[in-house]
Amino acid sequence: MYSDTLRLLWDEVRMKCPEKESTNLWSLLYDNAPAHRPVFVRGLLSKSNVTTQEHNPYSPDLAIADFYLFPLLKSTLKGRCFCDAIDIMKNATEELKRL
Repeated sequence: MYSDTLRLLWDEVRMKCPEKESTNLWSLLYDNAPAHRPVFVRGLLSKSNVTTQEHNPYSPDLAIADFYLFPLLKSTLKGRCFCDAIDIMKNATEELKRL
């Protein structure tokens, strides 16, 4: 359930970044997905003093790369093997320049 995921996230923030948790220096991108809308989820966020950043759903300029660029990039790199992250970044950069 989404509320359980939020609780796990909150626990991780507390454990790994206690200074951010105590001063509320972090925020959660709240994208209005169906799991994010129930009253109990909003209540949990409010009770935990989690700052949320909302954005308009379905906005065409939010993630244009998700719909155009990344599928092309993935299809050109599909099936290739890479030695390490640096090799992946180098090949991806070359493909992005080519595209």
